[in-house]
Amino acid sequence: MAPFCEECRWNFLTGTATSYTPIAPPPQAQRPSAPPPGFPAAPPGPGPAAPQDPFGYHDSRPSQVNRPAEPLGAEPTHHQAPPRAAADDDWVLSPPSQAQPPQPQAPQGWTAYVGPDRDYFMAMMRRSGPEASGLNLPAYAPPKQLPLRGNQVSIGRRRHSTGEAPDIDLAVPPEDPGVSHQHAVLVQQPDGSWAVVDQNSTNGTTVNGGEEPIQPYVPVQLQDGDRVHVGAWTTITVRRG
Repeated sequence: MAPFCEECRWNFLTGTATSYTPIAPPPQAQRPSAPPPGFPAAPPGPGPAAPQDPFGYHDSRPSQVNRPAEPLGAEPTHHQAPPRAAADDDWVLSPPSQAQPPQPQAPQGWTAYVGPDRDYFMAMMRRSGPEASGLNLPAYAPPKQLPLRGNQVSIGRRRHSTGEAPDIDLAVPPEDPGVSHQHAVLVQQPDGSWAVVDQNSTNGTTVNGGEEPIQPYVPVQLQDGDRVHVGAWTTITVRRG
């Protein structure tokens, strides 16, 4: 719909070739004059062009100039949102370290101290008949020490004919003649403590200077420092630790 061709200068209105000189733009203070008759009105001129920003400094996105190289396939860091700890922007803190429950201590070991006991010997002589008149308390016998281990510890005298010997052998000098070959047993309890069981011995077993012997085959609980009396003069004191 132009009035002439810019290549060959042919004027479509006059039917002849003519030259065309662009009309100088009017000053800003003056309004543009109306176009000559036969020419369409010129569209309103565009406003002042916005300054070009070849490097995108004024773009809403960060500039891509002088950015460090990123690994292939990696998302641009400016596209990644900062990690959030949890909903509502609340950081989840690690729970405080819970104190470990105290570990159960291994039960302390027990030890048996074996030796002649004058007080027990005198009390036994008062209860005995004339057959005990020939017994004499050993002049000196150092106490023996035996750690209590295992489930039970046997008390008695060795059989010389068979060689069978209990854990606490009272046949060694000074031999206690009032002790049976299978006299009593110390039995470990579930809590680590110990009990004494008489094996239906001839002269019986007493505890802590008692007058009456304990019942055969009935366990009697022992405490730290308790004394077990067997035979004519032997006392076995059990101690913890």
